[in-house]
Amino acid sequence: MTDTAEESSLQIGFDVSRTKAILRTTELCRSDLNRLAARFPGGGLRGRLTLELSLDDFLVGVDALADWPHPESVVWTDELGGLVGEVLDDADRAEQSLQTSSQALVLDDGAVESMLGSAWHADLTEFQRRDIARLLSLQHGANFSVPGAGKTRVGLAVYAAMRERGEVRRLLVVSPKSAYEAWLSESELCFKQPPLTAVMGKSPDPRAEILIVNYERLDKSLAALASWLRGAPSMIVLDEAHRMKLGAQGTYGSACMALGPLSRRRLILTGTPAPNGARDLENLLSFVWPGHGRRVVTQAVAGGDLAHASSVLRPLFTRTTKNELGLPPFETRIRRLQMPELHQEVYDALVGRFTTRAEASRADFDALGKAMLRLLMAATSPALLVEGESRYEPLTYQVPPLEVPQDESLYSLMQNLPRHELSPKYKEALNIVATNAEMGRKTLVWTTFVRSITTMERLFTGYGPAVVHGGTPDREEQIRRFREDPDCHVLLSNPATLGEGISLHHVCHDAVYIDRDFMAGRFLQSLDRIHRLGLAPDTETRVTVLAVEGTIDEVVAMRLEEKLEFMGRILDDPSVQQLADLEDEPSGAAGMDMADVRALLRHVDAVAAQ
Repeated sequence: MTDTAEESSLQIGFDVSRTKAILRTTELCRSDLNRLAARFPGGGLRGRLTLELSLDDFLVGVDALADWPHPESVVWTDELGGLVGEVLDDADRAEQSLQTSSQALVLDDGAVESMLGSAWHADLTEFQRRDIARLLSLQHGANFSVPGAGKTRVGLAVYAAMRERGEVRRLLVVSPKSAYEAWLSESELCFKQPPLTAVMGKSPDPRAEILIVNYERLDKSLAALASWLRGAPSMIVLDEAHRMKLGAQGTYGSACMALGPLSRRRLILTGTPAPNGARDLENLLSFVWPGHGRRVVTQAVAGGDLAHASSVLRPLFTRTTKNELGLPPFETRIRRLQMPELHQEVYDALVGRFTTRAEASRADFDALGKAMLRLLMAATSPALLVEGESRYEPLTYQVPPLEVPQDESLYSLMQNLPRHELSPKYKEALNIVATNAEMGRKTLVWTTFVRSITTMERLFTGYGPAVVHGGTPDREEQIRRFREDPDCHVLLSNPATLGEGISLHHVCHDAVYIDRDFMAGRFLQSLDRIHRLGLAPDTETRVTVLAVEGTIDEVVAMRLEEKLEFMGRILDDPSVQQLADLEDEPSGAAGMDMADVRALLRHVDAVAAQ
């Protein structure tokens, strides 16, 4: 080996994205690099002399470097070398926390107030002090408390304590836009002299002590944010951290993973940390503890004993549950509906069960495909599959319906379905809204599809519906009207638009799901719009899920049950587990024939005209 080779047999540093480790060697050590690459199944050789690894894979298997035959000539970049040292220290602390009684390492609640310093101004609840104490006992942390537990205030308190220690001077908050108001207002309330808090504009404000940015802007602002974090010792908080649950495989996650190592302390906040299972939790904890987080989760759940896994992971996060908040329980029921005959025939054709009449339109149905969203549409009304003049065009139902012509093709009948049949889901939802309105109760109706929203807007005209979806120009006015107008009995929305950042629990205690997708986290987030801190003890909150028998609705219900069961057991939270087992409830509209529906709509129109 030449002197040059001995000087740097292996160079280790970040790639330009800071989400990967690059290992470069010399021609003389090429075989050594190949042997090392075999220890990292997820990595890949880039040319003859370069090994590229995801940062998390590298940190998980960093011990493999102990076998490098020329350790004296390994050269690290300062940044990556510092991160590895920090990760190994964190792993030791976390391991100690995992092996020791959680109470042994938690700071005493009473000590929390003094640690926040004289600049802290806000009151703290007992469970907030407990959560702050737990998080300050760890180098980095995760707060998985439910909405309403005050995660924003807890995050600011951890920052205040770190600032009081002199360990950090800046805080970067990554959050959805809907959470901006909470961070801005809480930073004013929590400190006697509020720190300069700014939402990032075109570039980070160098004067800001607390900088807020949304997930959508991270990727394009990565270099500027990295420079801002390097400008002073910093802390990062990811609010609604489930948005980066894809980890380094997703745009948001890779940006977060790149920024994380630049901070002195990392904290994640989310009430839904594992919406799709262990992989989500691995990715979140990989941000908090690169390398170590993924390994701990993988080992904890490997045996399939979720009670054991929960006990193993519990020291690494804090969670305030709905039961601890003292929220009244809520009813969660599923109403299983039957399809009308024509609707059933169309759905069957879509999934490949063709009647004689459907055979003539086989090519048309095959062209529609069997994608999940199309099947969800078909379970509500196959007419949604037919493109309208605009993406928001409502279906126009004819009441009473026309007779079904026998000589028309099934595909043509599907295109004209609203003339012949009323969707059982819209019919059921109409009955629920009408019943609630008579009792003076408002109803929040969720559906995935905008055309479902606009269709129900037309059907529910007499109940003064408020409507919020991605194309709503006056979202705030619609929400205000639902909250304040006594003649507005129903709000129609989709979880993608209104699933986070809005509180309706003071005016609405009934939710109806026309359909659900496979996203357990989105389902939980949407439920929290009407069931959160501040409810009166005697409040009756009711959640009704509509599902058509023999359709994709039943598959969705089964998968959500499995996901919620996993999350509830990992978090040791009975309220989440309760949602995994919806009670069957008979259809309230089962006895309504079309004459009943027509009479109800006439009544609604008459009331609306007064």
